[in-house]
Amino acid sequence: MRRSYQVKVEGFEGPLDLLLHLINRYEIDIHDIPVSQITNQYMHYIQTMKELELDLASEYLVMAATLLAIKSQMLLPNPTVDDADDEELVEDPREDLMRRLIEYRKYKQAAEDLKQKELDANRIYTRPPMSKDEFEGEAPEIRPGEASIYDMIQAMGQLLHRSKTQTKEETKIKRDEIPIQMRMDEILSQVDLQKDGTPFSHLFEKKTRPHIVVTFMALLELMKSNDVICIQQQHFEELIVYKMEDAPWS
Repeated sequence: MRRSYQVKVEGFEGPLDLLLHLINRYEIDIHDIPVSQITNQYMHYIQTMKELELDLASEYLVMAATLLAIKSQMLLPNPTVDDADDEELVEDPREDLMRRLIEYRKYKQAAEDLKQKELDANRIYTRPPMSKDEFEGEAPEIRPGEASIYDMIQAMGQLLHRSKTQTKEETKIKRDEIPIQMRMDEILSQVDLQKDGTPFSHLFEKKTRPHIVVTFMALLELMKSNDVICIQQQHFEELIVYKMEDAPWS
């Protein structure tokens, strides 16, 4: 039986991180979350992750069930209350989720602030040469426009949707016939030819599902090894892939 290729990516920080990404992407008020919209978008991401056979932690599925439960509660008619004081006892089904998201956002922002302070301090003060282990443990530099794993999954979801129009004969190609390492080499050669960046979609000229999935896996591996980087200057814009040494801030 063919074993699926799986990869773990540090960018997956958990379901709250994905929800916060969606809230920022669609400019949603965290205090008044449109549950139907956020649930549909969340489920789209989960489905894309499954199609790409990425390791999907159980907490993502728990959050999916939570969102569906809240969505169902929001569709129910509001209970009739005779006393105005009793209205305060009817809790908004979104309340717990909003509290968790607000708390998570505070911790995430605090972590980013501390990371930036460390980077600023490293630019100001001199210190003895670091060992290799110390260097590898440093916080990565914050780079403007760098695409998150969720931005990539959004783009992949669109590509996979288009690929479903291909014939059944094309989709029966085994992924094992497309070696990951070979595809990594091809991507490096392709982006090396365009110093000003390669549009993400141009790496997926073959629209068959196996080619799309293997290309995505190869791209993740190249990003993990810091050979390439994906940049998205504005939400919903095309992702641009650069060799690391050709990135705009290099």
